Amino acid sequence: MSNQITRDQIIQKAWEDDVFKQQLLADPKAAIKDAFGVDIPDNIEVTAVEETPEHAYLVIPPKPSALRTASAVEIPAW
Repeated sequence: MSNQITRDQIIQKAWEDDVFKQQLLADPKAAIKDAFGVDIPDNIEVTAVEETPEHAYLVIPPKPSALRTASAVEIPAW
């Protein structure tokens, strides 16, 4: 497995593993490190939320110009 995991891989594991899903919701960075061996830098905050049929989330990513000024370590490409 490469050092860069994808959101799809995280979601797939959460669907298949209820314990991982609960860990992901409680402490996303620790859950990702434990499951995939990926350290997310301290300056990056990760929040995991679970959608329901009645409640959806729309995530607005940073503007592309903001991505160009940050290093790949600072803003991971999911």
